[in-house]
Amino acid sequence: MTEQEAMTTGDLLTKARQALEQFHDVRVDDDGALSFRHVDVPCAVQAMQLAEGLTVLSLTCVVAWDLPDDPKLAVSAAERAGQGLFGTLGVVHTDAGMDVTLRYAFPADGIEPAALGTLLMLVVSTASQLRTELLGEVGDQTGS
Repeated sequence: MTEQEAMTTGDLLTKARQALEQFHDVRVDDDGALSFRHVDVPCAVQAMQLAEGLTVLSLTCVVAWDLPDDPKLAVSAAERAGQGLFGTLGVVHTDAGMDVTLRYAFPADGIEPAALGTLLMLVVSTASQLRTELLGEVGDQTGS
């Protein structure tokens, strides 16, 4: 990474941190990424310069983890993925079950902090809503 890229991504992460701090306690990780929790959803924000003049923010939210590895639940998550405007829903099958993430990457150069905060909150609010719905389905399936 060049010095200019580091400055550009650093400035963008600073702007994202300031925008998010209106809503959450934000931690700056050793690698410069931002991390925070929205309700019970852990989230991370990273910045990268893909080309000169094209710097993107990438937001990843861990919607749910260790869910039962049930085909019906996977289909339900896939259907929700097609309904989302902000982000891509991913399902990972593990030894402990199924993990679900929501990822959203977007060009962020020139976005004012207030608008950036609104955009980030739209994504994390969606992740929290998905978590509530998926955990509700798990509860319905187990009878809890």
